[in-house]
Amino acid sequence: MDAHHLSQRLLCVADLIEKGARLADIGSDHAYLPAYLALKGQIEFGIAGEVVKGPYENAKQEIKKEGLEDKVQARLADGLNAIELADQINVITICGMGGTLICDILEAGKDKLVDHPQLILQPNVGEENVRRWLLANNYQITAEYIMEEDGHIYEVIAASYTDEKQTLTPEALQFGPYLLQKKNAAFQAKWQKEIAKLETILKELNKANQVPVAKKQALEAKIAQIGSVLNG
Repeated sequence: MDAHHLSQRLLCVADLIEKGARLADIGSDHAYLPAYLALKGQIEFGIAGEVVKGPYENAKQEIKKEGLEDKVQARLADGLNAIELADQINVITICGMGGTLICDILEAGKDKLVDHPQLILQPNVGEENVRRWLLANNYQITAEYIMEEDGHIYEVIAASYTDEKQTLTPEALQFGPYLLQKKNAAFQAKWQKEIAKLETILKELNKANQVPVAKKQALEAKIAQIGSVLNG
């Protein structure tokens, strides 16, 4: 992967960014995403934010190599501290982190969200946490994608600010309102794996001398719920 060839998950994120955007990519690593978009003429300006010195230096090197110093800036900062309000950022991407960490970054950087930028988030785990944060902060989920790449399953969630809070059922929060509509092969694979994991835990639980009834029932209910969604 480089600034000319993105992974499938980052291509999915790139496709959600409108032409002329002013982008901040937080946890940008090599700055591949903003560099790719700048080379395509898709963004007006980009920030590659990194909290770790090594990836920050990688980002600087990539930007220089592609001759994009006038379009993309690498910044060494924690989370949304990479952004100044004067940057007029209208799209923030955070990819390749756990959902809880993504929520923590957004929560800690709320002062950088006053202009209500679009958020495009790619959590590796904890997607439900991300959806809960978005809803609690008046962001409406506008698109979701799920895909399998190199043996891993990734979800991408895009959201825009709204004056009225969006409400979702517990099921939609867990599985994704848009993902539930399609239930594609990656969706099926993800939740089949989850059933297999829960069944393994249940099997071990049943071996105990004293089986904790409440925990067993909770696991059985969870397995039944996922099965119902997959077969519904």
